[in-house]
Amino acid sequence: MAIVEELLRTETDGAISFGNHRLEQKTKKEDYEYAGDLYKVKTYREITKLEKNGMLLYESVPGTSVLEFKESADGVEFVVEGDEDAQLTIGLKEDTEYEVFVDGKSTGKMRTGFGGKLNLSVALEAAGEVKVKVVQD
Repeated sequence: MAIVEELLRTETDGAISFGNHRLEQKTKKEDYEYAGDLYKVKTYREITKLEKNGMLLYESVPGTSVLEFKESADGVEFVVEGDEDAQLTIGLKEDTEYEVFVDGKSTGKMRTGFGGKLNLSVALEAAGEVKVKVVQD
């Protein structure tokens, strides 16, 4: 498993990677500039949270490590790693329907509410890592 030691980094393909689910104490990195936006990450074994310009973009309980996180106009995709099954909250467009794919298989369609948050669970305990893709329907 690939832990993000620097807490938040830009990959060569333009994606970002963040979080470290193996840390025992809460650690954060603020004011990380990427593509004209400011990012902030807080992470440790109990929670990982990523904000973009002060708005929630990703949160997991317990903490996770996220690789190759890519945002587009119609959704997000990333690889999530962890030692335990995790509950994810992803910040998207308000009142919009999305199709969710986990390891290439559709888990169905979900609608965001007024706050634009989408909640899903991923089974990591046995797998270690899974690919998640959320696409506007």
